[in-house]
Amino acid sequence: MMKSEGLYASQGGPIILSQIENEYENVEGAFHAEGASYVRWAAKMAVDLQTGVPWVMCKQTDAPDPVINTCNGMKCGETFKGPNSPNKPSLWTENWTSFYQVYGGEPYIRSAEDIAFHVALFIARNGSYVNYYMYHGGTNFGRTSSAYVITSYYDEAPLDEYGQLRQPKWGHLKELHVAIRNCSETLLKGVPTNISLGQNQEAYIFSEEAGGCVAFLINRDNKINDTVQFRNQSFSLLPKSISILPDCQTVIFNTAKINTEANTRIRKPALMFDSADRWRKFTDVIPNFDNTTIRADALLEHMNMTKDESDYLWYTMRFDNNISCTEAVLHVESLGHVTHAFLNNIYWGNAHGNHSSKGLMMENPIKLNDHGINNISLLSVMVGLPDSGPFLERRVAGLTRVEIQCKTEIEFYNFTNYEWGYQVGLLGEMLELYGEENLDDVKWDKFEVSDSNQTLTWYKIVFDAPKGNDPMALNLSAMGKGEAWINGHSIGRYWVTFLTSRAQPSQSMYHVPRSFLKDTENVLVLLEEVGGNPLRITLDAISINSHENNAYSFTSHLSQ
Repeated sequence: MMKSEGLYASQGGPIILSQIENEYENVEGAFHAEGASYVRWAAKMAVDLQTGVPWVMCKQTDAPDPVINTCNGMKCGETFKGPNSPNKPSLWTENWTSFYQVYGGEPYIRSAEDIAFHVALFIARNGSYVNYYMYHGGTNFGRTSSAYVITSYYDEAPLDEYGQLRQPKWGHLKELHVAIRNCSETLLKGVPTNISLGQNQEAYIFSEEAGGCVAFLINRDNKINDTVQFRNQSFSLLPKSISILPDCQTVIFNTAKINTEANTRIRKPALMFDSADRWRKFTDVIPNFDNTTIRADALLEHMNMTKDESDYLWYTMRFDNNISCTEAVLHVESLGHVTHAFLNNIYWGNAHGNHSSKGLMMENPIKLNDHGINNISLLSVMVGLPDSGPFLERRVAGLTRVEIQCKTEIEFYNFTNYEWGYQVGLLGEMLELYGEENLDDVKWDKFEVSDSNQTLTWYKIVFDAPKGNDPMALNLSAMGKGEAWINGHSIGRYWVTFLTSRAQPSQSMYHVPRSFLKDTENVLVLLEEVGGNPLRITLDAISINSHENNAYSFTSHLSQ
């Protein structure tokens, strides 16, 4: 398609490089000989397209000629063994400026100094190209994030989730790029050499016959500020740093010396949603066995049932109470991410797993009806699909075992191979209550202050957009878990009650792009699973402080 549009550099277009496959080597071994055969097939298929630009395979040491094997990671100057053929350049296709964050996990903070050190080291070791992942953070709108990954993505990048500069990371890297660009002619034409300057110090030098010279002076020691001799001059090297000398005499940049002043993100409530009179609510319907049309004498697999049309799958069953339990406990095992338990339409709690576990177990005391029918409705929830690994089509999720155990007796009652009824999704999802055209398809009740902390409840409110151009974010710190929509646009899943080891939410601010908003009569719809107080939600303006960015003056100085 891109070739037909003339988009490749060979056709006068902007595309200079193409990629086929990504990190396949991570799973290649699981397929034995067929894995290596697939790599050769994929490479040939790509090259045969004759786009006129090079093809790369990231983290693929067996990439066949002419496809270039490249590095992904944080320290490719140290970890990359280089291209697998002498006629290929050394390329770093993913320099991770941070790392994705999961619910329950802390953000990964990678310093500007560390990023700059490893970029400079990669270039010093004859690296030809560095591409950042990510340079601009983003948002996993809708249900697009993978398992347990938060809605915010790489917010610690040089440009954050809202497109604002994250200093000093952005400015420091800008200085580095300018410094390298000013050395580019000698880096391309010069002959590289390497000499030792001490136990943990060395120099990489690029020399031209015409006299051009570039040096990278490296200090690997994390703690010691060391002085080295290079070309009859003394140079003081900061701990864990690289100094760039475009003429092998004068230092124009040091990876550990920050010239850019740090800035701070500021969030200020621009709109309050604290009026109960403006909120409306709709409580979703809990299906019982009699309401279902899909039946099976087993616990069916979650993802195959939902086909990714919904995070939710109801498992329902009923039984006559012939269980002689004085204290009954509902025992549920699942390979899903969350399970909510309802007995006779009463909520009895939930349990959830985490990114590093393969499942969850719930054991909740319940109160059975003494006589007659008991209806158990279990809501299995996925928070994203599996993200990587071999044989993804064989992954399973959902309930795997259901029992009623007697706390004071040894006996238990196993309902795993019992007759179950199924419903894919919630009623509100089926009715698409988040869409403006469908809001009147149900009767919305007036919201009362006492209506807080209700399970499986839809909330809606109409509001006018705040004035100004600042990025906006919905502060959902008072809510629990669910999904939010603005004018029918999903701003993603939220899960505020999943706390980190520091007892803080992994994410409480959820990006609302200005393009999602109208001047007036915007509709906010929330699906809340476990509770929360919508009266404490705010729409906040996001800005940064006005510290001067010294990177601009540095750029001006070099360009002169």
